[in-house]
Amino acid sequence: MNSRFNLESIIDMEKWQKLQDSLSLVTKMAVITTDYKGVPVTQHSHCQSFCQAIRKDEALSQYCQKCDARGGLEAVRLNKPYIYLCHYNIVDIAIPIIVHNQYMGAIMAGQVKLRDNPMELEQIVTRPSNADADKKFLSLEQDYTSLPVLSYDEVTTISEMLYHLCNYIVEEAINKNATIDMYRQALTSNKPVIDSLAEHSYRSIQSIKNELENTLIDSQISKMSNQQKISANAILQPAFDYIYTHKSENVKLADMAALCHVSPSYFSRIFTKETGENFSVFIPRLKMEWAKQILETTDLSISQISNELGFSEPSYFIKTFKKFERITPARYRQIYQR
Repeated sequence: MNSRFNLESIIDMEKWQKLQDSLSLVTKMAVITTDYKGVPVTQHSHCQSFCQAIRKDEALSQYCQKCDARGGLEAVRLNKPYIYLCHYNIVDIAIPIIVHNQYMGAIMAGQVKLRDNPMELEQIVTRPSNADADKKFLSLEQDYTSLPVLSYDEVTTISEMLYHLCNYIVEEAINKNATIDMYRQALTSNKPVIDSLAEHSYRSIQSIKNELENTLIDSQISKMSNQQKISANAILQPAFDYIYTHKSENVKLADMAALCHVSPSYFSRIFTKETGENFSVFIPRLKMEWAKQILETTDLSISQISNELGFSEPSYFIKTFKKFERITPARYRQIYQR
């Protein structure tokens, strides 16, 4: 895996180690941080004596390594913390560090026992019993007994806290480093620093503008959702409810018939009687009514309106609009926009 970012170059590992040690004390869990290759980038914080001894055992340590590897892979696959049992039924957590959809590393935490196990956690690696392993366990039984004990709810709460905290810190560090790099590039180029910062600000403003436009169209569509149709025929009401609340979908007659628990032919017949139009005419005409409302009350682009109303291409939306209204959407907006 080619990593664009590197944990050690993004965050101050010395400070992170101190934070990790503190988190380990508060949560009663041993904690270590690895990069995306699984290589530790911090020291192990408060590794339990039982686990230290097992990991030093040549025959048993391989099972610990398998647990770490499989736990990390599962956490990446799920894109969230993965809680599991090791080969000694000790609780461990693999917490992925994912920023901008990139897997950067993981926090491995745990080395605790469960007071309860309501979810029946998976034992990720099983180890065949043998005399040497049993003898080793007996010699460490007191250490095993002294492992911290937490409830399942406590474990899940800690895993979520570590997940959000670490991802937030790393993402903020990336943003900070990006700003510093931009500043340095501006200093080494002929472009004034203020111009470079202005470009950065412009890109940020454009991003905010796009978000506001999306919010605006959602608001407009939400308002139109209140324009429900009450059918004279109760059989058709589920279809009308669906049509009016799924404006961005291309609803099909067969699906609406199934929703109303009638055959397509019977649905088509009673629908035409109810609306005075065939289903294939009613739906696009209704979408054009919604389109006119958006054109009259917003400055949203034709492409955005087309997308929100479920048209595959803006050109097809324009063609349909012109078919019903005899003018293009742009011309309609010029005439009727409030």
